[in-house]
Amino acid sequence: MIFKFFDKLSQDFSELLSDKKEYNVVIEVDKEENMKSFNAHSVVLRYRSSYFDKELENVTTNKNHIKTIIKPNVPAQIFEIILKYIYGGIVNIENTNTKTIYELMVSANELELKELSIKLENYLIESKASWLKTHFSLVYRSIFDSNEFKGLKKFYNDIIVKYPNLIFESEDFTSLQETALVSILARDDLKVEEIKIWDCVIKWGIAQNPTLSADSKEWSNENFEALKITLQQCLPLIRYFHIPGENIWKKMNPYKKILEEQLWDDIIQHSISPNEPITSFVLPARIISNPELPSRAISTPEFSSRENEPFSTIINNDHVAELSSWVDRKPTNYSLANIPYEFQLILRGSRDGFHPKTFWYMCYGHAGTIVVAKVAGTDEIIGGYNPLAWDNLKSGWIKTNDSFIFSLKNGNIKNSILSRVINENKALYYNNDLNIFGPEFGDSKFIMKSDVSDFTQDKQCQCNHLPWRNLIFNSEYEKPIRTTNELFSIVDFEVFKVIKKQIPNYTIR
Repeated sequence: MIFKFFDKLSQDFSELLSDKKEYNVVIEVDKEENMKSFNAHSVVLRYRSSYFDKELENVTTNKNHIKTIIKPNVPAQIFEIILKYIYGGIVNIENTNTKTIYELMVSANELELKELSIKLENYLIESKASWLKTHFSLVYRSIFDSNEFKGLKKFYNDIIVKYPNLIFESEDFTSLQETALVSILARDDLKVEEIKIWDCVIKWGIAQNPTLSADSKEWSNENFEALKITLQQCLPLIRYFHIPGENIWKKMNPYKKILEEQLWDDIIQHSISPNEPITSFVLPARIISNPELPSRAISTPEFSSRENEPFSTIINNDHVAELSSWVDRKPTNYSLANIPYEFQLILRGSRDGFHPKTFWYMCYGHAGTIVVAKVAGTDEIIGGYNPLAWDNLKSGWIKTNDSFIFSLKNGNIKNSILSRVINENKALYYNNDLNIFGPEFGDSKFIMKSDVSDFTQDKQCQCNHLPWRNLIFNSEYEKPIRTTNELFSIVDFEVFKVIKKQIPNYTIR
């Protein structure tokens, strides 16, 4: 029989960290915050971290028998979590924002705490896939040159192939380091138009030369030469001879001076006479493939969200019970104690932004989601359920017989309205104009739209109210969820992933 007392052991070592009497190491971190010092014990550091074992070998002892290690680039908040892990073997990230978890993973890897780094890496992939997608450049430039983070590299390789627009249209695309961009451009399986790759390469190159004017017509020969030098590793990777002729004149001609003269002549000749031989080397067209994204098991507590926020600023638990019963087609509502679903917050407009692109980028690939929106100037809460995955690579009508739209009881709204799809061939509409259109259920039976790319700024959202006499012939859904056809704006909206499985909180030991 073996008795294990790990909890008590962890508690005692955690208390040792607070003991000021016996320490013999000082670790100084966070140069940006004027350095903060932490006391530690060499024997613990040596056996818990190979990094500290090597550092302590190379650090001399002062007259008080203290060794000092300086880590100026590690934030104090991050190092405090790491030090508690080293001593007690516990990291609680339940109320920690995603960026801090990411920074914790990077610092843990740097300090050769592989167990912690791998655990956090897996957690981000499984539970924070939306955040990873929207922060591609931030994360990718940190992991690209590392021999570690194999899981994240696989995750991003899948993203690069299947969702390249998430990269090329991301706000921080131009912050990618050159080596990372080159590795992406070299791929044969990018699912994106070649002219768009050209546009993004030009955008990236200009961003690396901030003195360049936004109008290339104002550039000198020296300006073009500077851009050419910046892009010398990128330009050979573009598949010029697979770009349509009309795009060559419109998009490429203004920047032809950054290309070799022979290459430009061959591009023009090929666009006019594609069967004529040319001198320049011709790269093959990119191969379109459809790999699956890595699975995203959800490991969040019921009604939880990111960043230690309330699970919703729009709906309450009574609404969740009602919506859950509609998902399961129950004739009566679930009780609060028996709700079988978790509502995982994917997107909140007031936190993540009201641009239609924000919806498509953060919800891309998520299936089984509920959109809820608060109508400006009223008590109305409206929304819709999509059992299928949101996919901005598709365009047109989407077929399903399980979607529904709704209006929820709230304030002066006395009763909820459920409206199920009755024309499954026009249940949803995916519009690829990402600057204007968000989710759309039926033919504007519930649509979020903005001509100024902000759902709160212009009255373009709509819930089409059809006369009852035309119900059977003209409607994709059973009944209207508003009593007016007036266009409206919203004050906030949220998107939840509806998950039937519950997993206990993450506590890393």
